[in-house]
Amino acid sequence: MSTLIDKIFGQKIRGVRVVPLVLKIVVIFTVLLLVSNFVTNYINLMLNRGELLKLNNQLLVKDLKELTIFSSNQYQVYTFNNDLKGAISGIEESAAKDLTGQKSVALGVKSDGSILFQASKTIKIDHFDDSEALAKLLKAKESSAPEGSLLFNINGDPYIGVFKYNDNWNVFIIRAEELNEFYQSSWNIFRTTAYIIVVITIICAVLGVFLIRFMLRFVRVITQGIMDMQKRQSMDIIDLKGAPNDDITYLGVALNSTTSTIDNLLHIFRKFVTADLAQKAYREREIRLEGAQQDLTILFTDIRSFTYMTEALGTDIIKLLNLHYDKAIHYIQTNGGIVGSIIGDALLAVFGTLDGYGASKSYAAVKSAYQVQEVAAALREDMTKRREEIVRRNGALSSVDEKIYRAVLLEVGVGIDGGEVFYGTIGSNERMTNTVIGDNVNSSSRLEGLTRFYKVPVIVSEYVKEEVAADHDDFLFMEIDQVQVKGKTQGKRIYWPILKKTMDEELEKDYKFFREGLARYYEGQWPAAYKEFARCSLAVADIFRERTKNNTSPKGWDGIWAMATK
Repeated sequence: MSTLIDKIFGQKIRGVRVVPLVLKIVVIFTVLLLVSNFVTNYINLMLNRGELLKLNNQLLVKDLKELTIFSSNQYQVYTFNNDLKGAISGIEESAAKDLTGQKSVALGVKSDGSILFQASKTIKIDHFDDSEALAKLLKAKESSAPEGSLLFNINGDPYIGVFKYNDNWNVFIIRAEELNEFYQSSWNIFRTTAYIIVVITIICAVLGVFLIRFMLRFVRVITQGIMDMQKRQSMDIIDLKGAPNDDITYLGVALNSTTSTIDNLLHIFRKFVTADLAQKAYREREIRLEGAQQDLTILFTDIRSFTYMTEALGTDIIKLLNLHYDKAIHYIQTNGGIVGSIIGDALLAVFGTLDGYGASKSYAAVKSAYQVQEVAAALREDMTKRREEIVRRNGALSSVDEKIYRAVLLEVGVGIDGGEVFYGTIGSNERMTNTVIGDNVNSSSRLEGLTRFYKVPVIVSEYVKEEVAADHDDFLFMEIDQVQVKGKTQGKRIYWPILKKTMDEELEKDYKFFREGLARYYEGQWPAAYKEFARCSLAVADIFRERTKNNTSPKGWDGIWAMATK
């Protein structure tokens, strides 16, 4: 028994079974053949179902039309003889003639769901209980064309049918077929075809085994030769006598040549080292967990109002995030940054670890920050255009659509800091990852949080400002404040980098007013500072107007504002 299993499924070498290539090929092609045929058969079934549904709908419409006419005639008879029971019985008998399936139905449903008449071979109901379908019927009644198709359930069974409202009887006349019963014949054909496919595939697989085994007979010869070498722990030449001139034979010849070379090298190698050391050198590999202190720049971005966006968009928030991150990450990597982590609405990037980028790491980070802002702005502009298009087409947005529109107006804050941090690989031998650790990493996150408070898109530290200003003049660094963030004991100057090419006359005036106001503010001359801030139209000045309005500087004022929250 063991020999037969080894012959079919291959021998075991060191506890691992070496499965014959022939068996794999036959199994793969058999599975692919079955899948292909079953899928084709299933697609054919689905296409035929579509045609069957069209034909069924036409027949149902025909039956419904005849039933509607007959019902109207019966109503005339009823008004003449006042025999309601006889009129209903006549309608049911007429409807029953057209019912082919055991669960086929014809119904007369009143607006409250009660049944006026019904015809079926096996189904009988006292009330139309499908509330959704009944609601659709009532809605259709209010339209100019109270008729159409209908999906509903009776006793848990799905039905498809057509309906028309009859003014005489004040009922919805429904003619429908039970879906499972309707599809039963097509499923029978599918099963029969599947059996035929399996039988034919098995026959072809058996024939394929013999043909492929013959064609690949020298694969077995080469495999057996290698197994014998492993058992003897020696390098020998495989006998390829009678082999055809194909790529398998070429593989065997190349293996023999390599075997001869390796055998010579092993003999030489074993003269210098012991056999166990040679095996150990071949078998073992080394994985190290390590890191080092580096001078890097850290960029931290966060999407504002993310909780509101998630509530408004649900799972579609993933699509919006991917739209943003796709381009944002591209710009970061183009500028020589690497993305350290993405946690939902937050992204952390590191600059300074890669060589080959001419710009300084901090300049690259600030440049990336504004490109990230451009990505968000472009997305907002695109969404605004779509809103305007919908408004032009539909007149206005619904309250739900308006909520979604506000949610997709993505706004991003960016904080950047830098300095000495730990950068390297941490974890275990089973799972490891690159990481960056240090006070400046946390600081970049805090600076991003301040963008909401000071109403500016990007805030950087003095470290970043000094490094960029040393080599580049693309940015004007506007000092915003000296802040002591929560959890820290010292104040820190923070800056808003402004692209010089965006500076116009109005912005230059506002910049001058704010700078003068900030100088008076630091000196404790808050009334004078308020006058300068009042002349500045920048949003960031709102905070300082609020602080200095009708106020004097606190006792012991040193120009540092302590933040109460993160």
